[in-house]
Formats: sequence, C-alpha cells, structure tokens
Amino acid sequence: MIPSPRGKPRGGRRTAALRPARLRPADVVRLGGTGLRTRPLRVFLSALGIAIGVAAMIAVVGISGSGQAEVDRRLDALGTNLLRVAPGSTLGGQRTKLPAEAVRMIARIPPVREAAATGTVDAKIYRNERIAVGRTGSLSVLAADDGLLPAVGGRMRHGRWLDAATERYPAVVLGATAAQRLDVYTPGTRLWIGGRWFSLVGVLDPVPLAPELDGAALVGRPAARTYLRFDGRPSTVYVRAEDGAVAAVRDVLAATANPAKPGEVQVSRPSDALAAREATESALTGLLLGLGGVALLVGGVGVGNTMVISVLERRPEIGLRRALGATRGQIRTQFVTESLLLSVIGGLGGTVLGTAITAAYALGRGWPTVVPVWATAAGVGATLVIGMIAGLYPAVRASRLAPTVALSGT
Repeated sequence: MIPSPRGKPRGGRRTAALRPARLRPADVVRLGGTGLRTRPLRVFLSALGIAIGVAAMIAVVGISGSGQAEVDRRLDALGTNLLRVAPGSTLGGQRTKLPAEAVRMIARIPPVREAAATGTVDAKIYRNERIAVGRTGSLSVLAADDGLLPAVGGRMRHGRWLDAATERYPAVVLGATAAQRLDVYTPGTRLWIGGRWFSLVGVLDPVPLAPELDGAALVGRPAARTYLRFDGRPSTVYVRAEDGAVAAVRDVLAATANPAKPGEVQVSRPSDALAAREATESALTGLLLGLGGVALLVGGVGVGNTMVISVLERRPEIGLRRALGATRGQIRTQFVTESLLLSVIGGLGGTVLGTAITAAYALGRGWPTVVPVWATAAGVGATLVIGMIAGLYPAVRASRLAPTVALSGT
C-alpha cells in the first residue's frame, strides 16, 4: 500500500508516520571516533594543547602537595612542640637581655621536657690567624648548653656534639652553613676564635627549626666563660613542652623567663615559621595554576579551530548524511561527541604527563609523591567543559547546512 503525502493510505486506514532512526550511544561514539581516526596528525596536535594545559595544572598542584607532605613529614619528625624565647626591646627601642637564670626557671615549669640555651659571644671565627680582621663571612659565635642538640631536633653530620668531656675545653661545633663557608668538615681541624685556637669536634646538619644555628660556631658554655669572656646571659632559649600543653606553656614563658619585665620577652613557635613559608609558596602555586589555566584555554581554542576546519572539509559528508535522513540533532551530536573525544584524549594524556612530572620531581628531591584526586578530576572535568564549548559552534554550524548546499560544496 502506497502512503499518501499526509501519511494516510488510500482507503482510509492510518499508518505510522515515518521517523528517522535513533542513534544509540555506541553509534554516537563510533561516529565521533571516525572523524578522529581519519586525521591522526591534526588530532594529535590539537590534543597536545589540551594535554599541556592539564599537565601543567596537575604538576603544579602535585608538586605543591608533595612539598606540603614533605613539610608535614619533617614537622612530624622534628615535632611542633618547640618554643623559642628571646629578648625583646624596651619602649625606647633598645635591645634587652634575658636573666642568667632564665633557663633554670623555665625548666621548672612542669610540662617542660627540655630547656637549653645559646648565648651570644663577642668573638669572631676565622679559618686561621692570617685572615684579615672583619672577613668573618657573617658567622657568629654562640655559647651552647650540652642539651641544645636534642632540644632543637638537630643531628650531627660529622664528628660529635659537645658533652662533659669537651664543653670545658676549646672545642667547637660548626653549623652546616658555617662549615660550608669556612670549607672545614674534618674533626680535629684548628680554627681561630677570639684570638686563640679551637679544635673542631663536629659539624651539624641543617636545623630546620633553628636556622640561626646553621651559620654559627658553637662552643660550650664553660669554655666560653673561660676563653671568650662570655657573661653567662642566654640570648635564645629553646623549650620542648608536652604536646598537649604547648599553648599553656607559651602563655607563661615570658613571665617565667623574666618576671620583672615579661613585656620585654619574645616567645615564638618555630614550626609556625615553616607554616608561614608554606603559605607564601601557596601564593606562587596559585599564580602557576593561573598559567596552567591559560595553557588549557589555548588548547581549547585549538580544539575549536580543529572542529571548524573539520566542518568545512566534511561538507559533502554532512550533506550526504542529511540526504539519507540524518536529523540536525544527530549532526550536532556527532560533532559535539567528536570534540569531547578529542578533549578527553588530551585530558587523559595530560593527567598521565602531569603525574609523571610530579613523581620525577618529588623523587629527585626525596619527597613523597602526592597527586590530589581532586586535581585529576578537575583537570579531566575542565577538558570536558572546554570540549563541549569548543565543539558547540562547529556542531550547530554543521547541523544548519542544507543537504543540497553541503553536497554542492559551495
């Protein structure tokens, strides 16, 4: 029976109107992939722009996260219960001094586990006695308690720390920076300090929670009194408190260290300085993320350009499909899917590349490798959004082509 133009057969019986075939999701993906397979080099270059942007964003977040994990690991090893007591200033701006008995008074606070101090010594250190006066390399000389090393969480790189056998004699321990500037690492080497020879007994590793020790030469307090005219007053007191009582100890340290003038005492927590440094680095991370976002946007423009050119080149194909019954919606879906697949390829490649960059950098620095899941998800999600936006205009343009115009190539 031949249907009439209105969809009704002759004889009065109704028949169902002709409808275009519906595309299943698998068919849509297959159609979108066909356009990519026919132009592999163009697809690779377009996906590379997306991949670079995603890799930059993931690498920045991953390296920042790995650095934060390293800081947390070091703080866990060093402890966040270290407090630092130092003299402040008077109302007139003059530098004050801590009482000589400040360390003993602080050690009596019940939650305090360790208290040790350093004192500034009016002496200079030189490699030998022939070095010109004043060429000290900005190194300081400090009198140190024998309990200083465990109090600050320090470790020896070479030799040994000051103890009962060496603190009374002209022996010295160099901080990491001081040893580097003097180019002295071997225990037993003689150094010229305060007009007399001292023997090197050890070299420290860098001390993260007390970086002022890195550029110092440390001698025992008894030796400093005997040979360097040390007055016995501490310039810095390092206090280890119970983990649950750090805040309480911090509140009473100033009044304990100098009961007569507690307002002229400074109390700080060295781990806070590390946290502040990490916050400063996070600002740089935000800037680098912005640059990664720009790279991702440029990649999206590349995808859009590729799709526009693809529509122009495939006008005959679009016209043929329209002539065979494909609807405008199916044409739009095909090209949007093609754009999404192109972006997903770039996003997945960028995720792998960014993770590899993070792992290589972290392993090179000895850090734990951390790539936040949210960063990976955000990178892939951004590529999907960019792919949708970049493919929308070319898809709409393709769907508006009339079959006759598309087949004619004009």
